[in-house]
Amino acid sequence: MDATLTLALKILVLVFMAGSLLEMGLGLSVTEALKGLRDPRFLAYAVLFAFLLGPLLAWLLTRISPLDQPYASGLLLLSLAPCAPFLPMMVGRAQGDMGYVPAMLLLCAVGTVILMPMAVPLLVPGMAAGAWTIAQPLLLMVLIPLLAGLLLHRATPAFAASLRPPVRRVAGIAALALLVLCVVMYGRGFVSSFGSFAIGTMVLYLSVLTAAGYGLSRGLSQPQRSVLALGLGTRNVGAAVAPLLAASDMDPRATVMVVLGVPLQILVSLVAAAWFARDAKPASA
Repeated sequence: MDATLTLALKILVLVFMAGSLLEMGLGLSVTEALKGLRDPRFLAYAVLFAFLLGPLLAWLLTRISPLDQPYASGLLLLSLAPCAPFLPMMVGRAQGDMGYVPAMLLLCAVGTVILMPMAVPLLVPGMAAGAWTIAQPLLLMVLIPLLAGLLLHRATPAFAASLRPPVRRVAGIAALALLVLCVVMYGRGFVSSFGSFAIGTMVLYLSVLTAAGYGLSRGLSQPQRSVLALGLGTRNVGAAVAPLLAASDMDPRATVMVVLGVPLQILVSLVAAAWFARDAKPASA
């Protein structure tokens, strides 16, 4: 039964992640995707906060907080996978600059595929999987679907537009099934995480990173800072769990910590989006 559930988990993660990134790519033109990347200040902040400050903050918290090692490993994996696929929804609630969302999504997707295979063996103790073993599922679930969507949109925009709704539905169904399966497989682990400092450390990590992205990105407009902060405060859980699915000897509590990122990042990002929306109203008045 465990082997069957694990196989189902891998399939659902693949369908959800590949579907989400494909759907995103189908709605992007290359021009839109490159708009924010042509802004050197935004690009510099995004790279600095997403791939230097994020992992560094997670590493510091694992040293300060009395987390068990498997929970610490889960947090470190999440730190290497910034920007959830639902970022556009949160930016819309925050009244942020939607024109910069594609750049943030594309930068974080490509950066995760490049950085994670190199960083995981260094940051995550006990992770026996090699760099290529980690990179393979990331390429399959993140980069290839995203690039395929971009190319389809460029070649046949009308067909890409017609393909988006069914792809979105499939990804949404996979997300719901994945949530149910995670509760079935890790429900006891979620309960056990209470009192382990896992939840508090995760909330602190997401909150500090979101606030830093919003408050320290001087020179960007308020709507652009919203995009940056929400991209940092949301995590690509599918990408973070991929190395755990590739490794057979990891403690299940590492997966529990990664999956806990789903409800916690939604909660933190909803609060942040409401805060940013209040700031946006005076700025646009």
